Amino acid sequence: MGNRRDFLRLLGIGVGSLLTESMFSGCAVDPVTGQNVMIMMSEAEEIAMDKAYGPHQFSSDYGVLRDKSLNSYLSEVGNRLASLSHRPRMPYSFRAVNAVNINAYAFPGGSVAVTRGILLELESEAELAALLGHEIGHVNARHAAEQAAKGMLTNVLLSGMAVAIGAAGYGDVAGVAQELGGLGAGALLARYSRDNEREADGLGLEYMTRAGYSPLGMVGLMEILLKNSKNKPGAVEMMFATHPMSDERYRTASYASKNKYSSFRGNSVLRERYMDNTAGLRELRGVINHLQDAQVLMGKKDYSSAQAVIGKALNMKNDDYGSLVTMAQCLAAQKEFDSGASFADKASLVYPEEPQAHGLIGVCALNRKKFAEAYVAFTKYELLLPGNPDITFYKGFSLENLNDKVRASEDYAHYLQMVKKGSKAQHAYAKLKDWGYISKDVGQR
Repeated sequence: MGNRRDFLRLLGIGVGSLLTESMFSGCAVDPVTGQNVMIMMSEAEEIAMDKAYGPHQFSSDYGVLRDKSLNSYLSEVGNRLASLSHRPRMPYSFRAVNAVNINAYAFPGGSVAVTRGILLELESEAELAALLGHEIGHVNARHAAEQAAKGMLTNVLLSGMAVAIGAAGYGDVAGVAQELGGLGAGALLARYSRDNEREADGLGLEYMTRAGYSPLGMVGLMEILLKNSKNKPGAVEMMFATHPMSDERYRTASYASKNKYSSFRGNSVLRERYMDNTAGLRELRGVINHLQDAQVLMGKKDYSSAQAVIGKALNMKNDDYGSLVTMAQCLAAQKEFDSGASFADKASLVYPEEPQAHGLIGVCALNRKKFAEAYVAFTKYELLLPGNPDITFYKGFSLENLNDKVRASEDYAHYLQMVKKGSKAQHAYAKLKDWGYISKDVGQR
């Protein structure tokens, strides 16, 4: 490990190193309006943010769905729309994620994800095009850059990074177990304004009709969201938190379909094509519905009832990664760490390249005081998905309890390089002082 001066240099870098050193403001042409506007984030920074944070969100949503055919279909539809957008050269990518809530989102560099929950609700390719077109609209209108201009997105991203592993900390077991996965999903995303949503709806309509889809797909999408806000409010909670919904959006889409885009109303909605490409997913409807119910119960801390419902999902498909991880979360929240670790281990075997299960194995091991096992699990997580500061802290905490102060100090120093505040930062800093890596007369900045 380096000397005391190296530690002081690391500690002085601060949280800002998670993003670029600064967000440069400047005048640029809005790709949608063609007008000169002040942009607080360059295109390169948008792409860099996407690459840094997108993978953590996808993992928080139980990983990318391992259905190559379905993901290929989503990419085909999404890339066709993106090629007709105002920013066709952005590095777009499209995937389905295992989360069962009803949601879709885009990162500023063009990474778009849709959940199993919302794909199950859609009934045509035109509705899928409306959904993807809306998310592409957010990318084209640079709404994430607008959030950064308001000083909001950076804080959301930094706090969201912790949620991906469990912001509550080692002492709050239930919080760690829940926030390690789907219940924390969406924390890395911007909260769009109603004006942002109107603009994205309008752009989505423009792109989908350019691609030859009927605008009725957008009307159908709005109907689905409104219906689920009444029938499954818990399932759409995250979507409405990040994408405000209202009757006005439905009325606007309906009006546009009858007026501005009336000549496209006769275009096919491609219902059969959509159904063919999502047939495998729809076979899991019972599993997904059970998991939606279970996550609502977990949100209410009714873990016993949630466990029974997750059990029903696993009885229907015992190798569903989302079900296994959710069961592990539920058991860990009830402090049943042996059983929780068992389900997390099964999940890691089902989907070895997805890190969330390894994080859960580590959390359960910490609580059983099996620190060597915890360290191995957190190391596997970090190898699969680098850049999560809390994983770095938990590695250091495991090593500390194994009395390996040298390697623990390395992890604590790297953690403080990324995070400067909070109980874990205080713990790491105090240990480095106690162990003599930081002078006793140096205060934490």
